[in-house]
Amino acid sequence: METPSLAPGLYIVATPIGNLGDITARAADVLARCDLVACEDTRVTGKLLNHLQIRKVMRRYDDHASAEVRERLLGEMAEKSVVLVSDAGTPLISDPGYRLVREARERGIAVTSLPGPSAMVVALTLAGLPTDRFLFGGFLPSKDKARGDVLGALAAVPATLVFYETGPRLVASLEAMAQHLPGRDLAVARELTKLHEECRTGSAAELIAHYTAHPPKGEIVLLAGPAPEAAAPQGEDVDALLRAALAQASPSQAAGMVAKAHGLDRKTLYARAMELKAQG
Repeated sequence: METPSLAPGLYIVATPIGNLGDITARAADVLARCDLVACEDTRVTGKLLNHLQIRKVMRRYDDHASAEVRERLLGEMAEKSVVLVSDAGTPLISDPGYRLVREARERGIAVTSLPGPSAMVVALTLAGLPTDRFLFGGFLPSKDKARGDVLGALAAVPATLVFYETGPRLVASLEAMAQHLPGRDLAVARELTKLHEECRTGSAAELIAHYTAHPPKGEIVLLAGPAPEAAAPQGEDVDALLRAALAQASPSQAAGMVAKAHGLDRKTLYARAMELKAQG
């Protein structure tokens, strides 16, 4: 019985980040039934298709693809099913594709996305850092100043920060984190789902020492936990805050201001504010 073909349109298919066994049944089915595969590197995607015993026409579509290449793919989607894959993981996540998807949607072309492997998600689940809120920053810049500017701008974000990095640049990025994200819990997830998978956590100094002694290879996800919470002011520090607030507000208002800013008990602060006001 002949396998039914797919409806025309664009299909975004996530592929394994290392272990070929992570391909989903749905992804394998769509790859088997599509008319054309658009990929970053035909050699890399060819290995996956050979593993699946699938033979397909492949078309190169990467960061350097011209508008003409994109236009040709969009034209084919009117009558053919076109699959978009990256070399590994979920397309568009620090990989080419968003222009293709945007223009397909603008033209009313059906777009279907198949969920699957993502190095960012795997690293988050391994690292033991907070995952209730995170920000994906892609690849950090290679120049020192630009790298520092990015980290400085993100330092105030109350979330785990996630970046992709390369082995030769890892130590430089860790040194930048030590400067711009001091006191953070860091994690380096490397070679995910592969034979030499590693997820190492620690301070910037600990990770710098390790990877200076053991230069890393492979693809890397670098994570920084949220900034540690500042210790609540106590004793004389609280009195100083209250006195500053009392210079422009009533004891009740001063207590409320300090309580809100530092997470302290308002009633206790109000009693102390009254004492300080009485002292003059």
